Amino acid sequence: MEKLKEYLELIQTLDPMPGASYGSGDPIYVSPDAYVYKYGDDFVIILNEEGMPRLGLNAAYMEGFTPKNDKDKEYVQDKMRSALWLMKSLYQRQRTLYKVLESIVKFQHDFFESGVTKLRPLILKDVADDISMHESTVSRITSNKYVATPHGIYELKFFFNSSLDLDDGGTVGSESVKARIKRIIADENDKRPISDEAIADMLKDELQINIARRTVAKYRTAMGIESSSKRKAIF
Repeated sequence: MEKLKEYLELIQTLDPMPGASYGSGDPIYVSPDAYVYKYGDDFVIILNEEGMPRLGLNAAYMEGFTPKNDKDKEYVQDKMRSALWLMKSLYQRQRTLYKVLESIVKFQHDFFESGVTKLRPLILKDVADDISMHESTVSRITSNKYVATPHGIYELKFFFNSSLDLDDGGTVGSESVKARIKRIIADENDKRPISDEAIADMLKDELQINIARRTVAKYRTAMGIESSSKRKAIF
């Protein structure tokens, strides 16, 4: 028991969260701007309006106010127009966000069904043309916006990605390829890690994806994964 007590006293001096001292600040939690749920064979979009003010003109105030002169009347009318413009703008912003999400769900239906490996190539112009809006409008409405999906929370910009060619003439999204590379590396033998060139060959053999070794290296680096020489276990 004396030995056990000695061990317990030692354990109590240790820090249960040793990585906390390396943090740069408090964690930032993402609150999604919208939710996408599977309902039967369809997907339902629900905008997150928590914290969104319910604005309206105070009817009692407006009825009880009697302008004394034209200047007062013009002042009140000007403020009313500003208030109505603000309410209309907020409604339009939510409506635009919904339309963009609706288009993304349509284009990326396979992702919402099966996950990131089914993410298809998509650019801002595709969505802009689909909803008859300017590309810059789509870019602004998707900046710093997040959506909760059946496969996790993603930034809206995540759904826009470049394409890689397939042997059959089709294309595949770069994010899908990244997910496949990550899975290949996760399943590798750490004593015999797979090189970038070997990964490129595997993607071509298994999925008919035409990808160069340097592109694999670029994607791997972007995901924060070290090269095969540095992933190799010594013991």
